[in-house]
Amino acid sequence: MKKTVNIRSLAAQTIEQVVEQGQSLSQVLPTVQLKVPEKDRALLQALCFGVLRTLPQLEWFVQQLMSRPMTGKQRTVHYLIMVGLYQLLYTRIPAHATLAETVEGAVVIKRPAFKGLINGVLRQFQRQQETLQASAAKDESHYLHPQWLLQRLRKAYPNQWQAIVDANNQQPPMWLRVNSQHHSREEWLKLLEETGLNGTAHPQYPDAVLLETPVPVQILPGFDKGWVTVQDASAQGCVDLLAPQNGEFILDLCAAPGGKTTHILERAPTAKVMAVDVDTQRIKRVHENLERLGMQADVKQGDGRFPEQWCDGAQFDRILLDAPCSATGVIRRHPDIKWLRRDRDIAELASLQKEILEAVWPYLKSGGTLLYATCSVLPEENKDQISLFLSQHNNATLVETGDIKNPGLQNLPVSTGGDGFFYAKLIKR
Repeated sequence: MKKTVNIRSLAAQTIEQVVEQGQSLSQVLPTVQLKVPEKDRALLQALCFGVLRTLPQLEWFVQQLMSRPMTGKQRTVHYLIMVGLYQLLYTRIPAHATLAETVEGAVVIKRPAFKGLINGVLRQFQRQQETLQASAAKDESHYLHPQWLLQRLRKAYPNQWQAIVDANNQQPPMWLRVNSQHHSREEWLKLLEETGLNGTAHPQYPDAVLLETPVPVQILPGFDKGWVTVQDASAQGCVDLLAPQNGEFILDLCAAPGGKTTHILERAPTAKVMAVDVDTQRIKRVHENLERLGMQADVKQGDGRFPEQWCDGAQFDRILLDAPCSATGVIRRHPDIKWLRRDRDIAELASLQKEILEAVWPYLKSGGTLLYATCSVLPEENKDQISLFLSQHNNATLVETGDIKNPGLQNLPVSTGGDGFFYAKLIKR
């Protein structure tokens, strides 16, 4: 008889790898999903994303329900209890099924002695749920963010930080990019309507479409033919500002997974594009995206701090630097960011960004355009970075994106809008 997979135990082990070992959910989850029947993969993903999105609140509940924390090898049981609490709070799974499957998860992770404890904690939560939730609403944990990040958001956005936090805690909208080489956006929206789906055109970004309801990409008209790509609206803003032209030599630096590389080629099909990223594994995604859209680019593995090692002394007409950052603008898509990042990381990232920006600037032609972009909402990585660069480079002019006193454009995450993104467009005099 084939052994049944316990989704709750797999979710608990996956969450433990992220929180305790600092591994990215996007790296861990796909491997774990291969162990699960296809019909159960969506549930596994929903449990992992959901627990990581609501982690501080679940931690608070566990602290109220248990007299002492679980440590060492017992930590998997701790996360299994969290998976149970999340189901009771946020899913439509019947309570009896939640308890039965979560308790059984203890056997799968070889901790059968804890079945009674898990059952007791979850039943106690059911009895006290109303009182516990009322108390939790008065605790900082209800913001679902680590304290260090809340402090930074409050300081940077005294009037907007709660709206940012609220947007981060929601499930993300599904944005698409229509390939203008195949159809106009209006034409593709008609094709979408014929499939029974609804989409809305973005008022600012000319290729962007918001799906009314997220769907598997396979049912999108022409996805396999390269007619449309999944890409957040704010990410699409990078290529709008870069304004690539046919015949130009363009560098897409920190290019993986290749969404912006392919967008450049959709806008300027005869441009020569070099796509560079430091991560060998993620470069595979660049090749996959180019292949699906039937495009070509010069894809290289390389460190942005050392362009002399990979660009052969080339001079570029335009450079898109999507700099490595804290990713605090895309938390709703990657809730594990809240638990993978630390306060000390911000200064280190700002230092790395400065190093790359300084290193690549000499490789931009006179009169050329460099677009600096991040998916961060923190000033240290964004406007402060550009202020410093402008003060140290007399041959750099800021255009279209703010002014010297407040350089750059900062998109904040909005529930049905784009992610948090920053842009600064520089011209080399």
